[in-house]
Amino acid sequence: MTPITFLFLAAGIILLVIGAEFLVKGASRIAAILGIPPLIVGLTIVAYGTSAPEMSVSIMSSFAEQSDISIGNVVGSNIFNVLFVLGISALVAPLIVTRQLIRSDVPIMIGVSLLLLLFSLDGQLGRVDSIILFAGGIAYTLSLIYQGSKQKNDANNSEDDEFVREYGDSENRTPLIWLKNLVFVVGGLGLLVLGSRWLVDSAIAIARSLGLSELIIGLTIVAVGTSLPELATSVVASLRGERDIAVGNVLGSNIFNILVVLGVSGIIAPEGIPVSIEAIQFDIPVALAVAFACLPIFCSGRRIDRWEGILFLFYYVAYTGYLILYYTKNRDVLSTYIDIMLWFVFPLTAITLIVITIQEKRAARKRKESSS
Repeated sequence: MTPITFLFLAAGIILLVIGAEFLVKGASRIAAILGIPPLIVGLTIVAYGTSAPEMSVSIMSSFAEQSDISIGNVVGSNIFNVLFVLGISALVAPLIVTRQLIRSDVPIMIGVSLLLLLFSLDGQLGRVDSIILFAGGIAYTLSLIYQGSKQKNDANNSEDDEFVREYGDSENRTPLIWLKNLVFVVGGLGLLVLGSRWLVDSAIAIARSLGLSELIIGLTIVAVGTSLPELATSVVASLRGERDIAVGNVLGSNIFNILVVLGVSGIIAPEGIPVSIEAIQFDIPVALAVAFACLPIFCSGRRIDRWEGILFLFYYVAYTGYLILYYTKNRDVLSTYIDIMLWFVFPLTAITLIVITIQEKRAARKRKESSS
């Protein structure tokens, strides 16, 4: 390792923060000018843009026959996006979850995660599997575009109405304003991609100098590095009050990662993408479990409170702790760690989520009775 490696690491982080600010600013203003709900922008332009690093890393890994990095990058990014990105964003400000996310996008995220697990059971993400995933990505994108054309504003969110009034009037539809906002979007995406590339390359160099395997590099360092655009974008969006973009960015990125990133990577890979037994038995099921966990938390008052953000962060730390213990082959400590999680932490969390869901259903029933 040389000092220049750490310099690129720091520069990559700085570019990610600046790029996220530009992207959110430009995309949200374009949404207001076009009358498109910020949620749709978060699920498409912002989500797909911030997934560009995952796309480039997975494609390069497929060409270089580094399948563990390709799979680990996507699976690790999806776990990081929900547990860490939403966790940090909820700590910044409680996040509002729209009905569309609960009824449509969360079930889609669960469905595509389950599809990835089923396709991987034979140890190979083949070309036919990849074509099916990619076709699903096209269908999902077209459905979002259709929804955006039908929804001119979000009447349920006064903040969005205020934002549309501020940026959506005729004075902000001049060619100069259009060009300025497009520059923000394109420039922000460019900075995100460049920053992620510098960060990932330097992080991989550091990890390999420590003798870490490709899978754990993909699940941790590469996954976190390529997910930093989502983290920076969601946190900035949360700070700016664009909470639809903060949540939509994460769900849209996770769906895009599985359907399009792995779909394209599997299509161009000479013999598909081999999937390791460790990923099939643990990491992909964890990603599926994380997707399922969104339903009760999102449904609890249709918001993610700060304590739920802390819960997400705790589970990401727990997941990372497991990876460290497993790949350092510390079997005795790992066995105790698993017992604590299985017999104490998981049951306590399940009971808490069940109680919250029951309370929310009772509260919703009371509200309905009082209004009738």
